[in-house]
Amino acid sequence: MGSVLLIALGILLLLAGFAGCILPMLPGPPLAYLALFCVTIDRGWAVYTTLEIVLLGAFTAAVTAVDTLMPVLGARKYGASKAGVWLSVAGLVVGMFVLPPFGFLLGAFVGALLGELLAGKGRGSIRPAWGVFVGTLLGVGLKLACCAVLAWYFAKGVWWR
Repeated sequence: MGSVLLIALGILLLLAGFAGCILPMLPGPPLAYLALFCVTIDRGWAVYTTLEIVLLGAFTAAVTAVDTLMPVLGARKYGASKAGVWLSVAGLVVGMFVLPPFGFLLGAFVGALLGELLAGKGRGSIRPAWGVFVGTLLGVGLKLACCAVLAWYFAKGVWWR
C-alpha cells in the first residue's frame, strides 16, 4: 500500500512541477525533483546512485537560478535601462496575480515597456520589452526541459526492479 501512495505522491509532485513551469508561484523543477525521492524511498534507496541524485539536484538548482535571471538577461541583452528591468520584475509579479496563469508574461512585457518609456526611450522601448518577453519564455522552456528530464528519471525509477 505504501508503494502505491509514494508513487501517487510522486506523480502529483511531477504534475505540480510541470504546472510550476508556467505558474510562477509554484517552484516547478524543485517539486519535480522531490518526486524522485518518492521513488527512491519506495525502492529502498537503490534506484539512483548518489552521484545521480546530486547531479540532478545541482541541475534543478541551476535551472531554477537561471530561470530567475532570464528575464533580466533578456532585457539587458536588448538594451533595457534600470527602470525597464525593475518595472519588468514588478510587472511580472503584478501580472501573475492579476491575469493568472499567463499574466506574468504580459506583465513583464508591459512593465519593461513602461520602464523604458519612463526612461525616455520612446519608440526604442519595444526592443527591451521584447527582450524581457523572450527571456521569460526561455526560462519557461528551460524549466519544462528540466521537468521532462526529472520525469524520465522518475519513470525509470518506477519501472526499475
